[in-house]
Amino acid sequence: MDLKMNFDLTKLSGPLDRVAIVHDISGFGKCSTTVALPILSAAGIEGCCVPTAVLSTHTGGFSGFTYRDLTDDLVAFTDHWATLGLHFKAIYTGFLGSPRQTDLIIRFIEKLADTETLVCVDPAMADNGVLYSVFDDSMVDAMASLCRGADVLIPNMTEATLLLGEEYTEGPYTKEMIESYLKRLSEMGPMKVVLTGVFFDETHLGAASYDAASGCIHYVLEERIPGQFHGTGDVFASFLVSGLIKGFSLEDSVDLAVRLTQNCICHTVARGTNPREGVDFEVVLPAMMQALHLV
Repeated sequence: MDLKMNFDLTKLSGPLDRVAIVHDISGFGKCSTTVALPILSAAGIEGCCVPTAVLSTHTGGFSGFTYRDLTDDLVAFTDHWATLGLHFKAIYTGFLGSPRQTDLIIRFIEKLADTETLVCVDPAMADNGVLYSVFDDSMVDAMASLCRGADVLIPNMTEATLLLGEEYTEGPYTKEMIESYLKRLSEMGPMKVVLTGVFFDETHLGAASYDAASGCIHYVLEERIPGQFHGTGDVFASFLVSGLIKGFSLEDSVDLAVRLTQNCICHTVARGTNPREGVDFEVVLPAMMQALHLV
């Protein structure tokens, strides 16, 4: 097999964009670091992992999983990286192992971000109206403190209601409600907010975004695929961050993330993969690379 390929080396200049991925590691069940790292890597982005916890499986759809909280490691982790003079194009945070970790990740951002670093926070703590089983209500206030320092905030509807102190209601929603949530979340600090799990009828599902600088509100809705699919929030956020790092606008990055995530779900259904194992994002990576003009 001839594996020779012709590359235009004149297009390569400078180091790869580098992103700090602050997520847990779940050994089985595709979510968090095990989706963020390959998606960003396929986008031509160097992913540097900051593990917040280690689990045998993710917490959705599984019982009896092991759980190792890595809070006590984060100070030394941060201090070591601070000695290396690393530059991050973005710091992308997701599942944190405990409420105390929010202060430590704020410290991480203060030490390792610079004026060019995009801080993207997915406040991964709840879904379907309830907190994850490893958290209690103290996680909400703790996560809110991290969200205030975000440039881009990426909550689902449950997380948005918790952050805003609202009672969770199942959709369909109204545009008035969604737009109120977007603007109120931005008032916490983030200039850009992307709200997932948005739908106005039972046939379409997607996301809404708000850019406080321009006042633009943007919706992307695709055909709803029946079922509950674990890990799609992490897949969506990773596609979104990839688009932003590659210079796409917020609106175009949301378009990319919604459509690629739906594509992942369609492949998962067609293949018959158990939804609790996560979605089959791997087969969609070539489409992402084409959308990002990498191939």
